[in-house]
Amino acid sequence: QVQLVESGGGLVQAGGSLRLSCAASGRTFGSYAMGWFRQAPGKEREFVVAISWNGGDTSYADSVKGRFTISRDNAKNTVYLQMNSLKPEDTAVYYCAASRSGLVAGILRGYVDVWGQGTLVTVSS
Repeated sequence: QVQLVESGGGLVQAGGSLRLSCAASGRTFGSYAMGWFRQAPGKEREFVVAISWNGGDTSYADSVKGRFTISRDNAKNTVYLQMNSLKPEDTAVYYCAASRSGLVAGILRGYVDVWGQGTLVTVSS
């Protein structure tokens, strides 16, 4: 079972960019599908983006399409979320998630086996 640690959150002005990282421990990282979810104050956690075990498949929430990009480096046991053109409504705690299914569909169906602790992203207007 992997363990996940997010980093890269912070305060940024609207229109700016941030890159989140999620570092995983364990030798099986390369077999997991990975995803990012977020939870804004007073709201439920929502799906943001997912990537399959080999990076060959991705899925994005409509709200972030064209602005966010997920990628992974299995040699470094790390998944990244590049966030551009940030908006105040992107403000949330961002959580990294791992699914043993290895598939984007697994993340989308909620088959998350491991969660990170979250990193706060604040976008000021």
